[in-house]
Amino acid sequence: SQAALSQINAYEVWKEKVNGQGGIFVEDLGKKLPVEFVYYDDKSSPETAVKVYEKLITQDKVDLVLTPWGTTIHFAVAPLAEKYQIPMVGTTAASVKLRDIKSKYFWFITSAIPDKQMQALVGLLKSLDIGSVAIIYVQDLFPRENLQFLKPALDQAKIKTVLVKDYPIGVKDLTTLLSEVKSKKPQALIALSYPADSFLITGQIQGVLFNPELFFQLVGPSIAAFGKAFGPSTDGIATMGHWSPKGPWPGAKEFEESYVKKYNIRPDYLDSVLAYMGCEIVEEAIAKAGTLDRQKIRDTIAGSEFTTINGPVRFTGTENSVTPSMILQYQKGDLEIIWPSDLATAKPMFPKPNWPKGK
Repeated sequence: SQAALSQINAYEVWKEKVNGQGGIFVEDLGKKLPVEFVYYDDKSSPETAVKVYEKLITQDKVDLVLTPWGTTIHFAVAPLAEKYQIPMVGTTAASVKLRDIKSKYFWFITSAIPDKQMQALVGLLKSLDIGSVAIIYVQDLFPRENLQFLKPALDQAKIKTVLVKDYPIGVKDLTTLLSEVKSKKPQALIALSYPADSFLITGQIQGVLFNPELFFQLVGPSIAAFGKAFGPSTDGIATMGHWSPKGPWPGAKEFEESYVKKYNIRPDYLDSVLAYMGCEIVEEAIAKAGTLDRQKIRDTIAGSEFTTINGPVRFTGTENSVTPSMILQYQKGDLEIIWPSDLATAKPMFPKPNWPKGK
């Protein structure tokens, strides 16, 4: 599906890089082994995903597995890591509930976890001296989790919430809701949205002639198609994410260049990066362990720090305890890190520029 392309494309970029170097050196075999992928369509179905991973492990007898796309599917396959004692480094998954997974064989990389992420967003709002916000959110797990931590953080920061309103998955028209937001005159609009909603909101908010000083959308703006669709209208739009090719991390710029060269489009600054990081960790764990023995690789992942295109990663329990939550913002067509300030690749564009004329 469209959502999975940014992930599997990153897997392919990694595979091409590794095999271009002759493969991964496995010390106890005394040679480099090329990477070969075996994969199936999980049809975005948790039940199908479980069957797929069972087949990969028991019938195809793969050495190791990379993880699927999306939080829900991660939840479905995570128990298989423990069942078959096969390490899985979770990539495109973010939920506070992932911490409840009691597994010695499963970890997740992202720092875009709702409690940490909303603290970072409110930190940005405070730094900009924003006094009022409106919140709209789609009725689904991840947006609701973010709302759960956003509202108390706003209250603690003494930032007034003038509206909190939900909308259903698959909604086709949000002009009435956006007009209501406009009538409340908030300085900031926080849309806890998914990709389809982010496209819809960005188009329709211009139609109701509302231009908040800060405009944050949760999931969607980081994908390349969003920037291509809205062009100059993206200026000032903020979103979740914790990577930029301009960041101070080895290989970051080279990853984007390789991705663009192969696919003629920039990577998703969230999902593509997480997918590639997962591959880097697996590659480095094999090299450090010197073997394809799953137990030794598991021990290496659990007890080591890894160098990735998003900086160092180390796991405490199932969670990446090193990478901080960050906020991205479109500025002249590029996504820049604007928070936290010590990792920022650019200062916040604030207040958000007016929408381009005729848009």
